[in-house]
Amino acid sequence: MSEHPFYAIHRHGLIRVAAATPLGSVGDTAFNAEQTIALAVDADAKGVDLLVFPELNLSSYAIDDLHLQSAQQRAADEALGAVAAATVELRTVLLVGVALPRNGRLYNCAVAVARGEILGVVPKTFLPNYREYYEKRWFASGAGLTGLSIDVAGRSVPFGADLVFAARDRPGFVVHAEICEDYWAPTPPSTAGALAGALICCNLSASNIVVGKARERAMLCAAQSARGVCAYVYSAAGPGESTTEVAWDGQGMIHELGELIAESTRFAPEPGLVVADVDVERIAQERMRFGTFNDAARAAGDPETRFRRISFEQAAPVADIGLERAIRRFPFVPNTPEKRDADCYEAFNIQVEALAKRFVASRSETLVIGVSGGLDSTHALIVAAKAMDRLGRPRTDILGFTMPGFATGDASKANAWALMRALGITAEEIDIRPAAERMLANMGHPYGRGERVYDVTFENVQAGLRTDYLFRLANQRRGIVVGTGDLSEMALGWCTYGVGDQMSHYAVNAGVPKTLIQFLIRWCIRTDQYDAATDAILTAILDQEISPELVPVGADGAMQSTESMVGPYALNDFFAHYVIRHGLAPSKIAFLAWHAWRDVDAGRWPEDFPAAARVAYDLPTIRHWLEKFLVRFFATSQFKRSAMPNGPKVSAGGSLSPRGDWRAPSDGTADVWLRELRAGVP
Repeated sequence: MSEHPFYAIHRHGLIRVAAATPLGSVGDTAFNAEQTIALAVDADAKGVDLLVFPELNLSSYAIDDLHLQSAQQRAADEALGAVAAATVELRTVLLVGVALPRNGRLYNCAVAVARGEILGVVPKTFLPNYREYYEKRWFASGAGLTGLSIDVAGRSVPFGADLVFAARDRPGFVVHAEICEDYWAPTPPSTAGALAGALICCNLSASNIVVGKARERAMLCAAQSARGVCAYVYSAAGPGESTTEVAWDGQGMIHELGELIAESTRFAPEPGLVVADVDVERIAQERMRFGTFNDAARAAGDPETRFRRISFEQAAPVADIGLERAIRRFPFVPNTPEKRDADCYEAFNIQVEALAKRFVASRSETLVIGVSGGLDSTHALIVAAKAMDRLGRPRTDILGFTMPGFATGDASKANAWALMRALGITAEEIDIRPAAERMLANMGHPYGRGERVYDVTFENVQAGLRTDYLFRLANQRRGIVVGTGDLSEMALGWCTYGVGDQMSHYAVNAGVPKTLIQFLIRWCIRTDQYDAATDAILTAILDQEISPELVPVGADGAMQSTESMVGPYALNDFFAHYVIRHGLAPSKIAFLAWHAWRDVDAGRWPEDFPAAARVAYDLPTIRHWLEKFLVRFFATSQFKRSAMPNGPKVSAGGSLSPRGDWRAPSDGTADVWLRELRAGVP
């Protein structure tokens, strides 16, 4: 474990939270306090910052009229005092459930405890009184109670539905608590809590289990974390509560921005914790981007001005305590087969529908596309074929041109021809070498004098000629040029200004990163979008090394390799996702990338994941390629994106269109990002 601050999760805006499932009892408050203390000690040892217990975990939930017994109430108060006294030395902040009397009323409460101090008491707002629930028989609602205090465990503390709890020394560690039925209500109190600034909303729940209810709880947690733009920690009562009329499953869940990041084992016979690191920096950044969140706060009368913010000191650990959070190596691609197939279906059909609409709107007769036998042009071509199928047009209205140059490989050219024939499009070949030689000679380039000089001019003459041909062919044959460049190339600027991977009549791939294109082609093969012959060619193309094929092979026989020059696309797409979608600092992106890529751990990846998933990158390698990415993205490539043609947004991870997700100056600098990276990463 390293002591360098780079490795500490608090350095990167991560808060470790946990949902506790203690063994319950039928009103034995001393036993309940012991269970609570034991789990708090365990959580503290695991570096947990916030621990959420079930509803009434100190009092017990299913004790009915026993809630109204003085002895039971006093015992619950004593149990709360015992928990506070036993946790003075713990860093972990607790949210515990207990029934507390005040002014002749009994309230079902969430109590925040930090280092032995009772920070405040939040009463339940919505009390269920239907079917198996009778809470209004025992409890009073906390609705409208603000600015009050309560005497509990020998001290007076803030009381009301207007409390959030915030660490003075941990930016973003701001917590709101609600209780069970509160989030079943049409207007959950956590909505106001989130609008008041809470980034972590919590639910202490008893919620007995019936068939299908676990799915409903998960849906509500996901929805509230998405709608409230927050993390949501949920803890339901487990075994030990009375089963006179109902039963309990102990469901614990942690969601962030609508995504489940951790869940417990239900019906577990032993007490336990479900632990995860939630990214409060990411949540705060999302709120800044989501203007509707601020509008909602204004429409609600600015809850921030009505809530009391109760402060505490938390003292974050400064050492490496690991990361309790799964980081996807391919953030543009879901990990589960079901979600992956659903996303591929949507992405592919977005592209098909978009291209079909542009074709009809332009009143064109043909689609013109350069087919190299490489990944991007292959994907653009199969999208074009499906678009023509959808429009009821013959595929022969797609005009595919392979244009071999000085370094075009036999395998690439063969794949291009095989794919065009298999798809049944109109296929032609134009050898650009004579025109390129003439142009190089006219320019006075050394190659025109017989010298083998393979500089950027030599490369771009070939790329430019291909595009010149495509645009003039489109003029001649009443067509539009289909662009082939993808989002990854636009992010890196790995495209020549004014040529086919940057300029076209419609950039159908511009919203799709390279890693997703690979999955989309695999999805097309797996779901029989085309015939077996086409599938075989697509598989061969996927197996090729990514290369522009603009420079002849060297003496060692090695072809020009894109990834050796710009870095692995798997890493670059990882960087791009966190820069474009979340705006995270480079040191944090490096931290996340290191956790995602530091181990090979091939067993984690399904068979349909590419070989690029089964490698590892150390921190120096990640830092090296991230620095290259930052220079390319922020300093040298924006002018290409500012002039990019129309193309559909595909991924929720963002697009780079200047008319869409990304607006930036073409003459910007990468200095701010480079300084942050160099200062923050060892």
